[in-house]
Amino acid sequence: MKIDPWLARLELERPSRRRFIDRLPLDWPLLGGLLLLSAMAMVVLYSASGQDLDVLMRQALRLCLALGVMLGIAFIHPRQLYNMSPILFLVGIFMLALVLLLGKISMGAQRWLDLGIVRFQPSELTKLSTPMMLAWFLSQSAPPPGFKQILGAGAMILVPVLLIAKQPDLGTAVLVASSGAAVLFLAGLSWVYLAALVTLLLSLLPVLWHFLHGYQRDRVLTFLNPEADPLGRGYHIIQSKIAIGSGGVGGKGWLHGTQVHLEFLPESSTDFIFAVLAEEFGLVGCIGLLAAYFIVLARSLYIVMQAKDRYSRYLAGALTLTFFVYIFVNIGMVIGILPVVGVPLPLVSYGGTSTVTLLAGFGILMSIQAHQNRRPD
Repeated sequence: MKIDPWLARLELERPSRRRFIDRLPLDWPLLGGLLLLSAMAMVVLYSASGQDLDVLMRQALRLCLALGVMLGIAFIHPRQLYNMSPILFLVGIFMLALVLLLGKISMGAQRWLDLGIVRFQPSELTKLSTPMMLAWFLSQSAPPPGFKQILGAGAMILVPVLLIAKQPDLGTAVLVASSGAAVLFLAGLSWVYLAALVTLLLSLLPVLWHFLHGYQRDRVLTFLNPEADPLGRGYHIIQSKIAIGSGGVGGKGWLHGTQVHLEFLPESSTDFIFAVLAEEFGLVGCIGLLAAYFIVLARSLYIVMQAKDRYSRYLAGALTLTFFVYIFVNIGMVIGILPVVGVPLPLVSYGGTSTVTLLAGFGILMSIQAHQNRRPD
């Protein structure tokens, strides 16, 4: 029987192709969940932006860039990430200090560094460098952390948090603090110390109130009683609740959301994009989005449990918990159970810097999963 040379060559090429795919340090279930989230985001963003194709194309380009960053980081061995952690942390602190001196002011906040070619927020770097530094520091001693380790870790969290809060950017400061606290928790922080820290924070609330900016105090007061100023400070959250409630079970249909298209809902493509989803796709759409988030979180937790060393386990766990905090804070503020703090809905809201940062974090998770039994080059 004569064999077709083309078929024979194809059979020889298939193993090499499979080996190439196997060599990619990608966690396919996690990548699938992220791509599903991104696809849903594009559908909602097209409507939230007023069917603006330019906005959609810009976000698609940013997403492609972020996926490239994720793949590049996934190739880096966790041991190399371990060695880089102190350097990245110090670079992040230096940039935050530089923002206070030379940063560009936009919408009343000084958060950006303009290098001519690129303009970026250094606070986004600290969302990764802070948990990396804490994981590096706490992994050097056996758990649980002692009093000296807790003091050192507390200082490493406090410095970037205070610098970010000074900009002011309370939402990012909360996320950075939560990422550092997650590492402490995963390192086995004693319940005695945990209770003492919670008690201390609660006792300092009256003092912290006096350090808040006027608009930050207004956000807290609006959270407690949004109807006190329905056409002013309470307008955002009231319109958001109307949008969510009017969506019902099945929603009004894609591109038929009245709150967004009649321009009642502010920040519809960024902070309040979840309200657009709820109005147009209803409860069914919200459950679908949460299911996609669940896939990503479940796979991330699996990677945490498979991690072979303390550094990888602490870091992967902190990044996963921080991603959950992102979701909880945004949806919580949109439905009115948390104050508005300007945290975008991860991988759904319009924006480039946060998308790159988030996918860089998932690149670290993929690196940890892919290099479990490999030595660094």
